[in-house]
Amino acid sequence: MKMINEYSTFIVIGLTIITILLFVIVIILINSVNKLEKKYRKMMRGVNNKNLEAYITSKVDEIEGAVTNSEKSLEECKNLKEELRSCVNKVAIMRYKAFEDIGSDLSFSIAILDDYNDGVLITGIYARNDSTTYAKPVDKGISRYDLSEEEIHVLNEAINK
Repeated sequence: MKMINEYSTFIVIGLTIITILLFVIVIILINSVNKLEKKYRKMMRGVNNKNLEAYITSKVDEIEGAVTNSEKSLEECKNLKEELRSCVNKVAIMRYKAFEDIGSDLSFSIAILDDYNDGVLITGIYARNDSTTYAKPVDKGISRYDLSEEEIHVLNEAINK
């Protein structure tokens, strides 16, 4: 006890200094917390003073809408690819001289097919006094009508495209 009484002045001064230091540290921490709170409020306020949560939610909704649109577009593209298979995709044409006494390659054969090799073979024969055009259906690369060698050539060329 005697020792405490002897050093009581120093103890009080030491405790006062420690208290003042702790008080200064508390003030510094309060300022830091206030600055962080201002930054937090500014961040939470978001763009154009809108709530950040509402902003993020709206952006997530936009992304979900974009994903849905993308999936629809991919499905539509897939359907279009399938439809294109039944459109004209393969065409071959050949001009030739059907008769020796005709001066130029005025006769022709043209094959118009889809991806399934279905379509039509059109042949135009030009003679001196008249011309005739024939259309022959093609089913899976085969015609039920007899074909000339020019028609066979054009059909094979179209099938191999």
